[in-house]
Amino acid sequence: MDTSAQLKQIQSFVNKLGVMRLKDLIKAVRNCKTAADERAVIAKESAFIRTQFKEENNDTRHINVSKLLYIFMLGYPAHFGQIECLKLVASNKFSDKRLGYLGIMLLLDENQEVLTLVTNSLKNDLNHSNMFNVGLALCTLGNISSIEMARDLSSEVEKLLGNTNTYIRKKAALCALRIIRKVPDLMENYVERANKLLNEEKNHAILLTGTSLLTEMCQMDKNVLNDTRKNVPRLVRILRNLITNNFSAEHDVNGVADPFLQVQILRLLRLLGHNNVEASDLMNDVLAQVATNTDNSKNVGNSILYETVLTIMNIESEKSLQVMAINILGRFLSNRDNNIKYVALTTLCQVASILTDSSSLQRHSSTIIDCIKDTDISIRKRAIDLAFILMNRQNIRVLARELLVSLETTTNEEKAKISRRLCECANRYKPNKRWEIDTVCRVLKIAGGYVEQDVINNFIRLVSTSSTELQQYATSKLYNILCKREDNIECQEGLQLATIWCIGEYCDLLLQSPLDDSLANADEDENNTTVTNEIPTENEVVDLLEHLLEGSSVTNKIKQYIIIALIKLTNKLDPGSRGRAISLITKYKTNINLELQQRAVEFTSLDTLSDDIRSVVLDRMPALENIKENRKQNLGVSESSLLSSDEQLDTKNSNDLLGMILGESSSTSSNTKPLEKSSSSSSNIMDLLGDIQMGTSSMPPLTPSNNSSSNNLVNQMDNLNLMNTSIPPKIDQNNSLNNLLSLGNIMQPSSSSTIQPSNSTTSITPSIAEPKKEENVLYYKNGLKIVFDAYNENPIIIALKTKYIADPSYVIDKINLLVAVPKSMKLQINPPSATVCTPDSPINQLIKIANPSKAPIKIRIKLSYATNGRQINEMFDYSSFSESLWT
Repeated sequence: MDTSAQLKQIQSFVNKLGVMRLKDLIKAVRNCKTAADERAVIAKESAFIRTQFKEENNDTRHINVSKLLYIFMLGYPAHFGQIECLKLVASNKFSDKRLGYLGIMLLLDENQEVLTLVTNSLKNDLNHSNMFNVGLALCTLGNISSIEMARDLSSEVEKLLGNTNTYIRKKAALCALRIIRKVPDLMENYVERANKLLNEEKNHAILLTGTSLLTEMCQMDKNVLNDTRKNVPRLVRILRNLITNNFSAEHDVNGVADPFLQVQILRLLRLLGHNNVEASDLMNDVLAQVATNTDNSKNVGNSILYETVLTIMNIESEKSLQVMAINILGRFLSNRDNNIKYVALTTLCQVASILTDSSSLQRHSSTIIDCIKDTDISIRKRAIDLAFILMNRQNIRVLARELLVSLETTTNEEKAKISRRLCECANRYKPNKRWEIDTVCRVLKIAGGYVEQDVINNFIRLVSTSSTELQQYATSKLYNILCKREDNIECQEGLQLATIWCIGEYCDLLLQSPLDDSLANADEDENNTTVTNEIPTENEVVDLLEHLLEGSSVTNKIKQYIIIALIKLTNKLDPGSRGRAISLITKYKTNINLELQQRAVEFTSLDTLSDDIRSVVLDRMPALENIKENRKQNLGVSESSLLSSDEQLDTKNSNDLLGMILGESSSTSSNTKPLEKSSSSSSNIMDLLGDIQMGTSSMPPLTPSNNSSSNNLVNQMDNLNLMNTSIPPKIDQNNSLNNLLSLGNIMQPSSSSTIQPSNSTTSITPSIAEPKKEENVLYYKNGLKIVFDAYNENPIIIALKTKYIADPSYVIDKINLLVAVPKSMKLQINPPSATVCTPDSPINQLIKIANPSKAPIKIRIKLSYATNGRQINEMFDYSSFSESLWT
């Protein structure tokens, strides 16, 4: 009987059974007008397929399974066909096996118990005489193999790697790749055979799968990596042949000979040459050939050049090769395709930290600046990241100008991040202080509503430590910016806070003629003049503060700053303007906000004091310094030894001073001689600003002085009872002693004064038990280092004081650390101190583990973070804790 007659007979048989063919089902689905019609067709056909499966109809099983797979691809449930796929695999027909294995790969995964039923069929097909049946089994095993299946069938796969048939060896190499990923212990069984695959230089498929297998092995085991380095000459020869040999239509892709194999060889060479000078020397010539001879007019050539650049930058290559690699990325930046631009910018961010000499990268700064202006937001973000990495003292002016322009158009979410990084770079690479003040002022003008409080605090510290001429310049500049009274300016909270603080402190300088005419010129980086020669009047200054108080964008924080600035101005203005300032403060004595109400009451009471006393209280603040640096500089000891008797005041005097700071009775200090007034006596009486948002308590302490006005001031302040309000002052009990000691310089007597011992017999003798600590490196990769100190808080609870440290030129953000412990333990993770980690700003995080059973500690960590635009996800175990923590 001929073939046509057989087909007609089969067709009539199918029609008699009433089975819809796959082609008919596809046509019915396509003819549906609505989603409801499609669901109705699928539901009807699924019910029919279920009925057919129950009837165990072998003649129509393959038709029903093929339709079921189509239904699954449309997104509808098809789990009820899993067993039918196993039955098709057990069939002797190749068409049934092919469909059955396809169904298994689609409907099953490695976590389902049904998969164990197919192990025997896989084993039989792996030993089958038909190479296509073997190929189907290897393909299925390589896609859905579980750990148990990998162990059971590993020997068969290992044997097939030595098969004479190249088709089977190719499939077996890919299957072995899955097996070693699932069971790394089985890797040693495949090392020898994987190296032999490189001998098949004429068969590109074998070479491609062999290099893929070796690449995975080298990433997983350093011993395999060292053993594979003997194949570097062979890999170099294969790569050179691909570049120089004549045209081969079988492997040609747009004029490039087998780009897939070239890319895979380059990736393997990158691993073999990393931190190995000998292997790298063997690669230098061929890498230069690839970089020179590859056509970059099409994406095929660009992909090879990209891998070549990564290989050059990750091995111990010559400097000329590195320059060539940077130039290739520079050409990528000039490409019209945004995808290639993005790849180039991301790669440059990665390799910038590797380069010892950035001069080759600086040549492309103009192209990078053009990318900052790109309309694509992803291109702009990467270009901005790269600009910050390349920034130095030579190009800070140019790059900062472009970043300020981009800051105006960037999204609100990015403004805070860019502003912070720009201000940090301005502080680090500033050509002079005037330029830094101009730059931060422009940042506050553009993105003052999004900057972090640290940016404002650092700017205030910058102004306070500058010369008098620069203080006048900064105050005048900020005042003139706000005097424009534009809505887009007045909505910038950070700009208002900085301006109000400067007016409160340096209003007397603002009302004077310019001390340095050279500073009255236009801003270096702005076209318009913001600092003019016009000197404002006292009423204009008060008018501006009143306008800000009544503005639509005013917040409670701004009101606090303005009230403090107004009371400071009463020490600098004429009686008429002073009366206006007091009247503005008086309005807030009945304000619903308790902080504003308290300040208003206190400040109006200050107005009743004599001029001499008020001038001392409201005197200009001393130069602000970094708290951490100041503590180290003043004390010269580590925090663990802050209470050393050789470095600190004796305990009796400390007790007297502590009572003074905490507002206790003055009896403990009645026998102490007054301190002589030093050159910084005005600094010793802390300003009533209270360091709002500067990290100190709400009411600073007062220091006794031998100056009569100062003594009178203390007595009158006691009579006012400013601290006795409805809201008691908040005192950090944990840091009270540290705060006490940090005032060491302020409270120290001059060389000619002495401190008599107190009559009190009570002394503070702190006893701090130093806990057992050990510092360990938890993670160090991709520019992020995580270390921790482990110590016992008590016999049960173990504390891990974790610190995230970024390498130079790395910015780590989006950090998320998840920790799991055994069921016998309890875990507590405190939130991190920040979300962005830079080389200058590490992140701290405290983790506590309760171990009542005193069992050995083993934790599993899932870590995710972003570095230089690349998202990293890691999972690993850690158990190298000292036994002394739980024994």
